[in-house]
Amino acid sequence: MSDSRPNRTAPTEVVTPAAPLAQTAPPRKKRRGLRVLLWILIPILVLVALFFVVDAIVRSYAEGRVASEIEKNLPDTVDGDIAVHIGGVSVIQQYLSGSFERVELEAPKLTVQNVPISASVVATGVPSDFTKPVAAIDGTLGISQSALNRLVTIPGVTGDLRLGTGTLGYAGTADLLGLPIGYQLSVKPEAAGKTVLLQPVDATVTTGAGDLDLSTLVKALTDRGPLPVCVAQYLPNGVLVNDITVTKGHATVDLNANDLVLDEATLRSKGSC
Repeated sequence: MSDSRPNRTAPTEVVTPAAPLAQTAPPRKKRRGLRVLLWILIPILVLVALFFVVDAIVRSYAEGRVASEIEKNLPDTVDGDIAVHIGGVSVIQQYLSGSFERVELEAPKLTVQNVPISASVVATGVPSDFTKPVAAIDGTLGISQSALNRLVTIPGVTGDLRLGTGTLGYAGTADLLGLPIGYQLSVKPEAAGKTVLLQPVDATVTTGAGDLDLSTLVKALTDRGPLPVCVAQYLPNGVLVNDITVTKGHATVDLNANDLVLDEATLRSKGSC
């Protein structure tokens, strides 16, 4: 007897893709390593910050001490407050090495023989021991026309010095055929170490003598060589003048010195020509 029942196919099983595995937490070993690293870095950062704080305190103290030492060693004719800034990364390291890289001095209201001037100085290779020489010093002095006339005298010059644009003017007298002739002379100042050279630029006769031809005198005044003026007598021994800039009513003088000891004996000394 045959089986008349229809063949039934077994239903196909639908396989659902498995859900992705949840991300596992990082191993505890990595967290522990990060924690150890922080334990090491944080104390180091604290020590570095503490070092810079201490260095800033030492820098402030050193700047005040340098200013005090320089002011104490100034000549009796010089007076004024000096501000000091010590350059470089670490003052402590520089002090331990025995020398400061760069020291800047500012004295905008200094007086010399009660005459006001401004001064700024940059010193490099400054020893912590003031009895040893400074490697190099570059300074700038600023002085007004009125202050210049109170402080500096030029032989043979009558009246005040006049500061113009690049030139300096003054009055004088000369003899011509036994007669005194007044003149105004304009000169260009040039730095020459211990001296300043006054190179004649122009001359004008201010007082005549009848019908005398004064052109010869004017030519003689302008053609003569520069008049040397000793400036070393106003500066500590070893300090030289290397540049002069003259503007209307004001003059700026650049100075330099090498291997100069910043002690009382040097600062109170005077050069000579």
